[in-house]
Amino acid sequence: MNKDFPRIMTFLRKERGLSQKQAAADLGISQALLSHYEKGIRECGLDFLVKAADYYEVSADYLLGRTVQRNPSSVADMPDSDDIRHLKGNMINQINRKLLMNTTTIVYDLLAQMGSKRLTNAVSNYLMGAEYQVFRAIYCAEESNVQSMFSLDKSRYKNLTTASMMLDLEIADAVIEREELALTLSPDIISSYFDKGASSLFNLIQFSERNVRNHNKTEN
Repeated sequence: MNKDFPRIMTFLRKERGLSQKQAAADLGISQALLSHYEKGIRECGLDFLVKAADYYEVSADYLLGRTVQRNPSSVADMPDSDDIRHLKGNMINQINRKLLMNTTTIVYDLLAQMGSKRLTNAVSNYLMGAEYQVFRAIYCAEESNVQSMFSLDKSRYKNLTTASMMLDLEIADAVIEREELALTLSPDIISSYFDKGASSLFNLIQFSERNVRNHNKTEN
């Protein structure tokens, strides 16, 4: 049974502010059956999948969690996450670079709208910490490389940088709460406002959450 379908069906209904009773009536099924679909107790047929896709104005692939793009007509030139995982060499390098650059641009555009210097600094420090760790890991892979550009101890920099990054996130959360910073956002708003860059953001979210789930499975 598809694990994403129940979650996405529930999300789309709640996003529209619909009761389960109203959505079920519109879709021509009983509330009990819709409840079973949304809980993952029962698996729907192809006819209902198509009907639900039309009702929520999304693609069937979106309902099944196969893409983060709601409508095929809005798909930019960024491949879906499943496609990207099979790319190799220079192609995956270029795709991931574009994904990260586009997403970073969106993040800073949103920060500019929020208008907080302290928040921008905290987010910037966090992102720079991640870049620093990755670069140093690559640089230090060759033990003969000169270490004079670094001041943090080689055996401690990862823990120290990670701790600093976690503090930056706490600062960002505190600033948002204290200054009451908030933006009204949704996937549709992001897609409309950021055009092609939105697909990078959606893919990054999907990649990151899958990565977390995969790591948790490995640890368990």
